[in-house]
Amino acid sequence: MMQATTLAHVSRALIPRVASQAPSPAAQRRYAGEVARLAVGSLHAELCLYPKPGLVSLVDTGSHTDMDASTFMRSLFSLRHYFKSICLAGLNDAPFARLKQLGIAAETAMLKATRGVNTHRGAIFSLGLLCAAAGRAHAQGTPTTPAALRATMLIRWGEELAMHASAPSVPAATSNGLRVAARYAASGAREEGALGLPSVFEIGVPALQAARARGATMTMARIDALFALMAHISDSNVYHRAGPQGARTVRLHARRFLDAGGTANCDWHASALASHRVFVERRLSPGGAADLLAASCLVQSIAALDADWR
Repeated sequence: MMQATTLAHVSRALIPRVASQAPSPAAQRRYAGEVARLAVGSLHAELCLYPKPGLVSLVDTGSHTDMDASTFMRSLFSLRHYFKSICLAGLNDAPFARLKQLGIAAETAMLKATRGVNTHRGAIFSLGLLCAAAGRAHAQGTPTTPAALRATMLIRWGEELAMHASAPSVPAATSNGLRVAARYAASGAREEGALGLPSVFEIGVPALQAARARGATMTMARIDALFALMAHISDSNVYHRAGPQGARTVRLHARRFLDAGGTANCDWHASALASHRVFVERRLSPGGAADLLAASCLVQSIAALDADWR
């Protein structure tokens, strides 16, 4: 893959120039509120999805004994102001240091709401970046297509994101994701951010679009996108719980599901449910893929919001 700085230069050509006046403070707040609503809605859509192997849903707790759907709902409620604040930060051209401050505060609020359970740490990073990029693009009068949204993120914060990925702070060095990365060279949210969330824009969003184009329901499209992400990413959540063997199991099940046609196969539900049972038995939980699915849903929702807003 190209380095973030190179991607940022290439990305400049992807942003169409649209003449517009800067939005008023009241209009900024309204837009940020809409983006925050979409971010919370995307996380809620991921929570409601079923069957999704090993993950918490409204039906069961998946591979987890320390959290359930109510834990996730408390977490979602705690993040609603964060998504609005970080979108406003993007609207006002805030530096990455400010985005990071908001993310740290959001993580503190999440852990307080969940009594110390990490439900959305990866989502705080990835969806927060998308909200900030949406704000920056909106302030510049740039249509928030997926390509332009990614380009805006890389142009404004790409170099700082690359530095953030290569030189983690001391508190972050104790996270499960960074310990896993050091041991197994598995990528995490920081590496994704440094490259402009490639798993979202190159895997998740195209999978959603392809499924919808063939007539799949939104639920089916999200299942297909989740399995596509499971098949491609090195999920630090899986490595933390089950190491390389667990990661191979996740990829095997995901590729088998996709090779059979995904949700276009009439037996897709039974197949996904069978994988869910295996994952629960082996305590596998592809939480990284779940966060990236929510981010992919948000990208699509922001593009639709942009069309309505204009």
